[in-house]
Amino acid sequence: MSIDKQSDIAANLQIGPTSVGMVRIYVEGDGLELPLDFEPEEAEEIAEELMAAAEAAREMGAGGKGKGKGKGKR
Repeated sequence: MSIDKQSDIAANLQIGPTSVGMVRIYVEGDGLELPLDFEPEEAEEIAEELMAAAEAAREMGAGGKGKGKGKGKR
């Protein structure tokens, strides 16, 4: 499955800190439980990638006429 392919699979997503100082992304759906733990710095990188993807999707949805804030990776 590619990242741009539609899917009928539904899942719940939870994100939060663990008791040992990690950031957990927890995916649960249809017999699947997937805890993914990241160092805080890794979680910040993932957050930056999510923000960039959201901006790109916003621009695609607007026909490429987004605000173009010019945010890049820090």
